[in-house]
Amino acid sequence: MTDTIQTASGARAAVPEKDPRRWKALIFIAVAQLMVVLDGTIMNIALPSAQRSLGFSDGSRQWLITGYTLAFGSLLLLGGRVADYTGRKRALLIGLTGFALASALGGVAPDFAVLLIARCLQGAFGALLAPAALSLLATTFTEPLERAKAFGLFGAVAVGGNAIGLLLGGLLTEYLNWRYCLYVNIPIAAIALFGGLREIRESRAEGRMKLDLPGVVLVVGGLVAVVYGLGQASTDGWGSGTVLGCLIGGAVLLVGFLVVESRVAAPLLPLRVLLSRTRGGAYLAVGTAAVGMFALFLFLTYYMQDVKKYSAVMTGVAFLPMTAAIMVSAVLLGSRLVPKVAPRLLMVPGMLIAAGGLALMTAVKPDTGYAAGVLPVEVLVGLGLGLVMAPAMNYATHNVRPEDAGVASATVNTSQQVLASVGIALSNTVAASATSSYLKSHKPSPTLVNDAVVHGFTTASGVAAAIVLGGAVVVALLMNTGKPDPAALAADAPKAVHM
Repeated sequence: MTDTIQTASGARAAVPEKDPRRWKALIFIAVAQLMVVLDGTIMNIALPSAQRSLGFSDGSRQWLITGYTLAFGSLLLLGGRVADYTGRKRALLIGLTGFALASALGGVAPDFAVLLIARCLQGAFGALLAPAALSLLATTFTEPLERAKAFGLFGAVAVGGNAIGLLLGGLLTEYLNWRYCLYVNIPIAAIALFGGLREIRESRAEGRMKLDLPGVVLVVGGLVAVVYGLGQASTDGWGSGTVLGCLIGGAVLLVGFLVVESRVAAPLLPLRVLLSRTRGGAYLAVGTAAVGMFALFLFLTYYMQDVKKYSAVMTGVAFLPMTAAIMVSAVLLGSRLVPKVAPRLLMVPGMLIAAGGLALMTAVKPDTGYAAGVLPVEVLVGLGLGLVMAPAMNYATHNVRPEDAGVASATVNTSQQVLASVGIALSNTVAASATSSYLKSHKPSPTLVNDAVVHGFTTASGVAAAIVLGGAVVVALLMNTGKPDPAALAADAPKAVHM
C-alpha cells in the first residue's frame, strides 16, 4: 500500500508504506557500520604490540593500515553496485559474515603475511558492507523528519566510532592482547547478523545488473596506485620515482575511468551521481572533514603517548570528549536542523568550526596541559564534524535514482577514504619535514626531541586546518540547495523494491 502527498507544485506523489520495523532495522544497520568504523582506528593502538609479537619491521608496519585502506577504498564502488542489484540486505549480511571470518583469521595469524591478508580481506568485505548499510538507510527512511534523525544517528556512529575504536583498542591491548582488537569484530558481526536477518527488509534496484568490467579495472587500479604512492611518500619522499610513477599512473587511470563511465551503457559510477551540485558538495564535505578528523587522531595519539607519556587506555579516555561533542552536534543539533535549513548552512559552519579546532592545535606545546590544549581542540573539532556528517550523509544519497542508491553510498565512503589518505600523507610529510628542520636549526637540549616532534605536529595541523577551510569555501560556493521542502523530500527520496 502507498499513501499520497501533495508537493509544493500541487502535484500528487506516491509515498511508499513505512516499514514498521525501520527503527529496529536502524539499530542493526548502525551496529554493522560501527564494526567497519571501529576497524579504522582500533588497530592503530594495537600495532606496536602486534609488531613485537610477530616480529615484523617498521617498514612493514604501515601496510597493516594501508592494506585495509587499499582494499576498502578501491572496491567500494563495485560493492555499491553489487549491493544495488543483488539485494542490499543480502550484501550487508555477506559483508558481515566475511568481515567476521577475516577478523578471526587475523586474530590467529602466526606471521605478518597472514595478518596482512586478513586486513585486506576485511577491507574487501567492508567495501560490500558499508555501501549496503548506507543505501538501506536511504531506502528505509523516506519521511524527512525520520530521515534526518536516522542519518544523524548514523553520522554520529560513522564519526564517533573512530574515537571509540581508540579507547577500545587501548583497553583490549593493555588488559588482554592485541589479537582481541580483531576478535572483537566477531560478536559485533553476530549481533548485526542476528538482528539484520529478523528486522531488515530486503531492497534492490529493478532490472538486471550489467557489470562494467573496464570501469572496475580502471578505478581499482587507479585508486590502488594513488593510495600506494601516498603510502610510500612518507618513507621514500615525494620526489621518489616510485611515488611519482604511482601518483601519475593512478591519475591517468582515474581520468580514463571517467572517460569510460561517460560512454558505457551501464557505468559503474554514473556521472549523474557526481555532477549533482548537492551530492558533489556532500562528498567534498565528508572528504575534507575526514582529512581533519584522521589527521587529528594521528597527531593527538602520538602527542599523548610519546610526548605526554599517556598509556594506551588513558589515550583512549582522553578522546572521549571528542566523541561526546560529535554525538551532541550530530544527534541533538544536526538531526533537528537538517529538515529545516539548507544543508550548506550546517556543513559550512561545521567545517569552519573544525578548521578552528585544528588551528588551535598549532598553539599546543610539549608542556601544555590537557585541559588547556587537547580538550578545546577535541571539542571544537567534534562539534564541527557532527554538524558536517549529519547533513552530508543525508544529502549524499538525496534525490538519487533507485538503481544508484548503493553507488551513491559507496561514493561518499570512497571520498572519505581517498581524501583522508591524501590529507594524511601530506600532513605526515609536512610534520616530518618540520621536525627535521627544527632539529637542524636548534642546539641540543634535554627537551629538543619533544620540542621538534610537537613542532612537526602543530605545523601539519595548520596544513590540515587550511585543507578543511578550503573545503568549506568550495562547499559554500558549490552547493546551491535551498531550505528543504518536506513534501518534495518525501516524494523524491530514494525508492526501492522491498521484499
